[in-house]
Amino acid sequence: MPVDDAPMSNILQGAALVSLIWSSAVFLVQTIGIYKLFRHHSRPLAPPISPTLPEDEVPHITIIRPAKGLEIGLYECLASTFQQAYPASKLTIYLCVASAEDPAYPVLQKLLTDFPHIDAAVLVEEDDPLLHGAGGHVNNLGPNPKIRNISRAYREAKGDVIWIVDCNVWVGKGAAGRMVDKLYGFQANGAKPKKPYKFVHQLPFVVDMETSSTSSEEGQTLLSPSRRGESQLDSLMGRGGRLEQMFMATSHAKFYSAINTVGIAPCIVGKSNMFRKSHLERFTDPSQNPILSAWEASRGRGIDFFSSYICEDHLIGDLIFKSKAPGYLNHGLVFGDVAIQPMSGMSIAAYIARRVRWLRVRKWTVLLATLVEPGVESLLCCVHFSFALTTLPWFHEHLGISQTWKAMSALWLFAVTIWMLLDRCVTSRLYECRSVDVDENTPPFARGTFRQGGTRAPSFLQWLPAWLGRELLALPIWTWAVLLGTTVSWRGRRFRVRMDMSVVEITDGKSRHDDFRLPSSMTTGSVEADTPRSRSKDRIE
Repeated sequence: MPVDDAPMSNILQGAALVSLIWSSAVFLVQTIGIYKLFRHHSRPLAPPISPTLPEDEVPHITIIRPAKGLEIGLYECLASTFQQAYPASKLTIYLCVASAEDPAYPVLQKLLTDFPHIDAAVLVEEDDPLLHGAGGHVNNLGPNPKIRNISRAYREAKGDVIWIVDCNVWVGKGAAGRMVDKLYGFQANGAKPKKPYKFVHQLPFVVDMETSSTSSEEGQTLLSPSRRGESQLDSLMGRGGRLEQMFMATSHAKFYSAINTVGIAPCIVGKSNMFRKSHLERFTDPSQNPILSAWEASRGRGIDFFSSYICEDHLIGDLIFKSKAPGYLNHGLVFGDVAIQPMSGMSIAAYIARRVRWLRVRKWTVLLATLVEPGVESLLCCVHFSFALTTLPWFHEHLGISQTWKAMSALWLFAVTIWMLLDRCVTSRLYECRSVDVDENTPPFARGTFRQGGTRAPSFLQWLPAWLGRELLALPIWTWAVLLGTTVSWRGRRFRVRMDMSVVEITDGKSRHDDFRLPSSMTTGSVEADTPRSRSKDRIE
């Protein structure tokens, strides 16, 4: 695309150089991500070290699982933490729910009955003495529903290790041990421990189910009647789960693995995260952490520090990442271990709403990364690449690349095709779940596509529409989420996200700012009406 006007030509070549640098950087990051995914997801993982240590050397883990409503495979997902290959005496599991009326409550109680040898309890938010009753107040915590749900479990944790796992994800039986190994630096054969980490986590992965029921009898009966027998996936608008699975197995998996390999910035999703309570207590105390301001002492300690903010998973990881702890590394992704979320019956509208919420809560937490996100997607990134190659004189002079729109279109199509074929290879490998621990308790959605009794591998013609749909929707979703709104729906409630990353709950069309106050400021007088805040069984996460 030659231009006679010298100043304009210089501008175009400058823009083309920027495009070349950007697209090359994206290709490099993707290459790192693809390499790590193939390296760690191609074979079974080695057994964990920590469960084999002398009992007094095995760290005690408090597993916190917040629940709301019935999820596909809820019983199997929650049961996976009861079935860990980890000493039962070193496990405490807290199942957290907002109310005893929540549809998930009977499932939680059944788990206690089915696994009586595990130290476990169901903690109901409405019974939390910090929030309700004569000695508590509903505004002792901010509006974040997940923090309110798990606050008591965190405060009553046994031992120092906290493992927060969302209720709708399944983890392999060796996950606890391998995460502890990474957190503490344990090595096989009594070798000298590696440098420990402050924070470890798993790669999240979505499996879109072809039916609205799980394989087990329990899963069949615990699904709500409105979801049993649904056939939304038979219609075009019911294919949102396929789009979500595609996003998590392509763009998200590649960048998540690459960024956590380089380790230059915190990159986490709050599906399965482990850290030390002692660290978080110290890092949320302005008197012990110089990166905090004095006024932040009013935000509480530990998990409670984040109760007035949404996107708490990123904020927790970000604070731990930035806070100094001599002798510790920052974040460690436990490569090969995945937090598997089964999904069924998600509409395209629900998929869009989920992505919009994700982008809006991240907008003010990682603003720069959010603003450049469209440029890392295939369609736009390949525009940068093809524009650079057909504009910069070096490629024309040395490689004979024509400087025409036709050549640019052909290069763009070629680059997008290569990108698509690589994504096909990545998803095929991840769908196989070769690195996942499998035994008689493993549900079909976690067995992968190459094991008997697992999920079906999609043919290319089934895979391609999901890939195209995900890629074509990426820019419109980003535009709507980042440029055209600030409100999000979460756990059946609506919030407005402010620039300081705090949230305000919206009720009856109006913003409501809770008078958040510390427990130390509680009075002994009467408490406001004990009526629980409005809750919904709907959940978009």
